[in-house]
Order: sequence, then C-alpha cells, then structure tokens
Amino acid sequence: MKKKKAVFLDRDGTIVVHEPYLSSPDQLKLLPNAAQGIRLFRGQGYLIIVVTNQSGVARGFFDEERLMLIHRRLMDMLEEEGVEIDGIYYCPHHTEGVIEKYKINCECRKPGPGMLLDAARRYNIDLTQSLMIGDSETDMLAGKNAGCRCALIRNSRVDEMSATQMMGIDYVVKDLWEAAKLISVNNDDESNFRRKLG
Repeated sequence: MKKKKAVFLDRDGTIVVHEPYLSSPDQLKLLPNAAQGIRLFRGQGYLIIVVTNQSGVARGFFDEERLMLIHRRLMDMLEEEGVEIDGIYYCPHHTEGVIEKYKINCECRKPGPGMLLDAARRYNIDLTQSLMIGDSETDMLAGKNAGCRCALIRNSRVDEMSATQMMGIDYVVKDLWEAAKLISVNNDDESNFRRKLG
C-alpha cells in the first residue's frame, strides 16, 4: 500500500488564536487564512493531522471531556469554512501536573515525536514526505524528531529565538496560507525544500 503524506498542525497560534490554557469552546477563534491554508493542503493530497500539547489537563484547568468538546467545536468551525481535518492528537501530560495519572514523563509531549509517530502508524504516513507546522521551537523539534520538514509561523516568540534555535527549520512563514502556497510552488522541486523565507 502506498504511503500517504500529511501536514501536522499545532493548534494554538497555528490554527486558532493562542489563549493560555484555552478551556472553553467559546474561546476558539480561527486565525486569518487558517481554513484557506488547510483547504489548499488538502487539495494537494495531504492528510491534515492536529498535534497539540494540552498540559492544562494535567494541571487541573480542564478535563479530557472538556477538551473533546473544544476539539469538536474546532472541527465544526473548520467544516463551516468548507474544510476537514483527518485527526486530532493531544498530549494531556506534564511532569508538574497536579492530576496524578497525567503527571508523567511521556513519549507524546512535543518536542517528542510520539503523536506524529502514532498518527503515521494509524494513517500509513510517510513522514519524510510530510510537514510539521507550528509557532514554536517545540513544534519544530517534534517535526524534526519525527523526520518531517518543518515550517515555523512567525510571531513574537519567533523573534526571540536565537540563530542556533532557528537552525534546521525548512521554512519560515506568516501563516498557514503562505505555507500552503509555498509548498504548492515547490512541491515538485526538491532543490527548494531547504529554502527559507525571512
């Protein structure tokens, strides 16, 4: 069976506006151009997989049931924009958590590649032909650790990164729409896979 390619997306700051420990579906706000970018990726044959750290569960800010409601609302919002995602993976763990069963040093929390590897097994994904997009160094490391190309979304945290931290990133983009357009242009040109936008 031929392997598939996927775009792995961080949630907060990549698809939706970043809200610290977002705990209610009512707090979700799609970022400008997020749905358009996802639509273009799907048109290029990519699976769309969300991979998100949610230590708020371990910290007791919300439970997994509430997180499921948030993700159901996210999927509904995207469907209202005419786009679908194929899966959502989340890590509820943190070693500083207050909920004992989540207070562990796990394999799934980014920068670990666990969520990406799990999705690759389930959906028969070729990670070397896939892309990780997020707004933090943690996202980039998770993608690299899984063997993906990586696109970093510019924000205030990006500006604080040192040159060393930026090394290894394949693309730096404004948003998901710019990432999708860039990949569309370069999809058949292996020599441009290492191109960086400033």
